[in-house]
Amino acid sequence: MSKQILTPRRATLTRTTTETNVSLTLSLDGMQNIKIHTGFGMLDHMLSLLAFWAGFDLSLQCEGDLHVDAHHSVEDSALCLGQALDAALGDRKGIARTGSAKVPMDEAIAEVCVDLSGRPYLVFRGQERLPPLIGGEESDLWREFFKALAVGCKMNLHITLEYGANGHHLLESAYKGLGLALRAAVTRNRPSILSTKGSLD
Repeated sequence: MSKQILTPRRATLTRTTTETNVSLTLSLDGMQNIKIHTGFGMLDHMLSLLAFWAGFDLSLQCEGDLHVDAHHSVEDSALCLGQALDAALGDRKGIARTGSAKVPMDEAIAEVCVDLSGRPYLVFRGQERLPPLIGGEESDLWREFFKALAVGCKMNLHITLEYGANGHHLLESAYKGLGLALRAAVTRNRPSILSTKGSLD
């Protein structure tokens, strides 16, 4: 019996605007080789967590207008990561498509559910549990990150910050959970597209 040869799922892209210059390389079937530099330490930390828990190789560099604030760097890094995920997935044939996870971080816990459905949608609940500022920037940046990621990847993303007293812990729980959920969703475990209509869009 012949073995199925699985092609590597990788993507490389760049995005240059007057606000940011982003370049990244992504491998979905990696060895957790991660190199992140955005100039915003909290974003570097969260991206590293996501990639590590997903089992991805990720190199991401962003030069942004941090003299304004971190908004454009956060949003554009997420958009590019989402687009790279979309490109690496190709036609999404054979993937499990969905994944979910809960990861506690000390007193905090978040739930993350993803569906790589080809249709972008974000539900982000519990944002009021975050303090106004995290890492020196407005906490609303993280909703913008998740929204841009969902749009770029064309995925249905639901995140609930269930409880917790520390904003860093809540975000860390969410990013670890997102990594695990993506790890499950991108797993190739079937011969065809997981959709009764025969396509994902």
